[in-house]
Amino acid sequence: MRRSLYIILLLSLFHGSAVAQDGTVSVGGSYVMQLAVEDAIGPATDDYIERALLRAASEGAALVVIRMDTPGGLDSAMRGIIKNIINSAVPVATYVAPSGARAASAGTYILYASHIAAMAPGTNLGAATPVSIGGGLPGGGNGQDEPQQGTPEKPASSEPVPKDTHERKAVNDAVAYIRGLAQLRGRNEAWAEKAVREAASLPAQEALELKVIDIIASGMADLLRQVEGRVVKVQGGERTLHVTGLPLREVNPDWRSRLLSVITNPNIAYILMLIGIYGLIFEFSNPGAIVPGTVGAIALLLALYSFQLLPINIAGVALILLGVGLMVAEAFAPSFGMLGIGGVIAFVFGSIILMDTEAPGFGIDLTVIISFAVTSVLLFVFAIGMAVKARRRPVVSGMEEIVGAQAIAQSDFETRGTVSIHSETWSAETAVPVHKGEAVRVTGYRGLILKVEPMTHEQEEKA
Repeated sequence: MRRSLYIILLLSLFHGSAVAQDGTVSVGGSYVMQLAVEDAIGPATDDYIERALLRAASEGAALVVIRMDTPGGLDSAMRGIIKNIINSAVPVATYVAPSGARAASAGTYILYASHIAAMAPGTNLGAATPVSIGGGLPGGGNGQDEPQQGTPEKPASSEPVPKDTHERKAVNDAVAYIRGLAQLRGRNEAWAEKAVREAASLPAQEALELKVIDIIASGMADLLRQVEGRVVKVQGGERTLHVTGLPLREVNPDWRSRLLSVITNPNIAYILMLIGIYGLIFEFSNPGAIVPGTVGAIALLLALYSFQLLPINIAGVALILLGVGLMVAEAFAPSFGMLGIGGVIAFVFGSIILMDTEAPGFGIDLTVIISFAVTSVLLFVFAIGMAVKARRRPVVSGMEEIVGAQAIAQSDFETRGTVSIHSETWSAETAVPVHKGEAVRVTGYRGLILKVEPMTHEQEEKA
């Protein structure tokens, strides 16, 4: 009983030391975790940050710092990252670094969502207009908005206006989203809206003056020094950061994140899909080859997994399959090039529109498309075409070649005897009596015994 009271007393003392008078929790932690986002934001980035935050929470990290340099990325991946940051029990600081780095488009949203927003000197953020609605500014395809006509009652506005309902919905949704993040973290809402509607950008110093970010830090040591003692709101309440003297531990993407990063690269996913299609076609055209079918099935499954994570245009996939089908049809049923040309056109257009986004880093390189279009023509029209022609040629060797050939009976026989064919003597059997020196035709064979029948005059003339 006395031991239980001691335990309760110790727990009470610990709780009292961990909770300050204003109700904030003092975060000690064992280390500071550093992550790196240095490319376009996609499914692999989302997976990497999600698992890193779970690890930080389980290991008792005091702070997670996301070192960022990104041109933007996919909306779905960005929103997944933001959800993980908002629901994280460990404070997250997004640090745009080194000098010359940027947090453009999706990076701006993540910076706004973070508990602490920091930038290095010489960096910038902004240009957060959704690019999936057609690229550029909402007001025009080339980034130059047409001036609006003003009236005496209402002067003309310089703010670009989306051209259609779809664009307006996308822009308004993005504005509401980033304003909500600004309200959550107490940051500049007006500039956040401007970054979406007008694709505005800011350098680090101006971002600090406008309260878009919290800190300008020259390096990680300077960042940790400035966040020391700061109170942040995390899932579960407010916490005071104490990171002085804690070790900094870099957590790089593991093999799973690296593999996901590779196969969700649009160019790689596109190549895997075509390898899968080619492999299955060659397996079906030559049953039993095994290798083309095995490789093709694996590649196609990896491509399908990638496609369910990427913004894919179904019409693009359909056009690619139609193009491949037309090129295969050209090989089997030559049409003076019409099927082949139509297949190439469908293949190229399908490849161009395959990715249903204009987010940076998520397009298919035109050189890859052209290379595979040419390769497809060579493979299907020439390689498969030659194989089909070879299959249609008469057999010139083996037992199959003997069937249908002419032989000469070496003696009279009613059921079984011998015949001469290709200067060789064979045993033969017949259902119709034959005479010595008579021409007979081989109709089949049973083991090493040929089945023959007398030839008609017409058959002899053809032979």
